[in-house]
Amino acid sequence: MQFFLHTAAWEEFQRDLGRTVHRKSGPGWSFLAIEERNPAGKVLYAPYGPVAESVDAFDGALEALRSLARERHAAFVRIEPVDAGFSAAEGDAVLRGRGLNPAPVNQQPELSWIVDLKGDFKDILAGMKPTNRNLYRNIHKKGVKFRSTQDPAEISVLLDFLHMTAARNGFKPQSDDYLTQVARSLMPRGAATLFIAELDGSPIAAALAYDSADTRTYAHAAIDDEHRKLSAGIPLLVTLIADAKEKGLKYVDLWGVAPEDQPDHKWAGFTSFKKSFGGREVAYPGTWDLPVNKLRYGAYQLARKLRDKLR
Repeated sequence: MQFFLHTAAWEEFQRDLGRTVHRKSGPGWSFLAIEERNPAGKVLYAPYGPVAESVDAFDGALEALRSLARERHAAFVRIEPVDAGFSAAEGDAVLRGRGLNPAPVNQQPELSWIVDLKGDFKDILAGMKPTNRNLYRNIHKKGVKFRSTQDPAEISVLLDFLHMTAARNGFKPQSDDYLTQVARSLMPRGAATLFIAELDGSPIAAALAYDSADTRTYAHAAIDDEHRKLSAGIPLLVTLIADAKEKGLKYVDLWGVAPEDQPDHKWAGFTSFKKSFGGREVAYPGTWDLPVNKLRYGAYQLARKLRDKLR
C-alpha cells in the first residue's frame, strides 16, 4: 500500500499551508518530514514514516532524521513506522531499543480497516453485510442518486453536513479553513474526490476521499439530519469503493477503528459501520518520539505529566 500521507500531492498541500517540508531518501528508505511546533519548540513529524525495506534501512532513515533535526534545531522527531521492515508486534522492542519513546497520543490511527479490491466487484459486495448490498442496489428507487466531483467549491456541501453532525454528536471536526485548503490543493491535482448523494437534486450526504497510486482513503463523511432514515451514507461509501475499483486501485483504507476488546472506545460506533463493508484489520506500531535535544524533550515530557496530573 502507498499511503496518501507520502504522496507528492500531500507534500504540496503541506507547503500550501505554509509549512516547511523535507523529502529525503537513501538506500532502502525514504521519508516525508514536516516541520511543526509544540510546547517543546520545533518538531519534525514524519507521518506514517519513515518507509524502509529492512531494519538496517530503518536505522539509516533514523540517522538521516536525527541529522535533519539537528540541522533544523528541532527538539525531537515524531515518527510512525508503518512499513519499516518490522511488524507492529515487533515495534515496541525495535523502537525502544533505538532510544525512542511512545508519543503521548497517536497522531494517526494505530489500527485501520482495509477493503481489498482484487477480484470482481460482485465478490467485494458479497463480503459486505446484506443491508449494505441491498441499499446500494435499491436506494435509487427512492430517488437517491450519486455523483463525484473534484470542484473545490463543492467542499461546502461536506462542511455543512459536518457542522450538523458535530452539533448532534458533540465532536469537533477539522476546521472549515483546513478542509477548504484540502479541496483547493488536492482536488485540482486529482488526489481528492468528493462523493455526494442527492435526493431530487439536493445533497443529503457527502464523503471526501484521498487517493495515492494504489489506495483510496476514506477521510471525512457526514449526512443531512433531515434524511438520516434513508441511510444514504452506506450506499455512498459503496459507490466510493466501486469507483476506486473502476479506477484500478488495489485498496480502500477506511481509516481508524477501535480495538476489538474496547467496546466503549470513542470509535466503537464508527468501527461497526466500517466493518460492515467487509475487509480486514491492519495494525501499526503507533506514534513514537526520537529525542534529539534531550534537555528540551525532557522538559516537554515533564510539562505534559504535570498538565495531566492537574487535569
